[in-house]
Amino acid sequence: MKYILLVGGGGHCRSCIDVIEAEAKYHIAGIVNEIGGNRDPVLGYEVLGDDEDLPELFKKYQIMLITVGQIKNADLRMKLFSLLKKMGTQMPIVLSPHAYISKHTKLQLGTIVMHGAIINSGSSIGENCIINTQALIEHDAVVESHCHISTGAIVNGGAFIGKESFIGSGTVIHEGIKIGEKCVIPAGSIISKDMPSGTFYLSET
Repeated sequence: MKYILLVGGGGHCRSCIDVIEAEAKYHIAGIVNEIGGNRDPVLGYEVLGDDEDLPELFKKYQIMLITVGQIKNADLRMKLFSLLKKMGTQMPIVLSPHAYISKHTKLQLGTIVMHGAIINSGSSIGENCIINTQALIEHDAVVESHCHISTGAIVNGGAFIGKESFIGSGTVIHEGIKIGEKCVIPAGSIISKDMPSGTFYLSET
């Protein structure tokens, strides 16, 4: 079994650890945290250094996963993704064994699909995405790179989510709706109209 290094040691990292342990494809070598961040172990895994140590750690661990969360924007996840890609890091697709992923869908590197998520046929998920616990990506939907589809969110058939967008917990995106890039949709929203890039959605109710 190969070793994987986790980049980011916060709350999202804990959820990622649970998925990686359940998938049982990798041994977790340890955690890399932000400069000045907490050095306490995370669920028993040691913090081996900070972001500045990544080039040295890469000499020993070539497989890494970004385990920083994403809510307001994707800037930090994108910065780390660019850095790891430039280093030549292998960033696998991590899939919970408790998720359903159709064989007729496409997922790209660095994406994690968490427990209870469903990704149906004909859908496409970009690089460095978080498909969180119990999220539903319906048939023929597109989620572009660096997006976070949060817990229990529903992206209905044929919907399009532009890169770097955040879809909050329990949100429902209606069928065929197009969400632009860098949008933030808070928890519990119902989206029935297309949304231009850069929108921070405020409910009309």
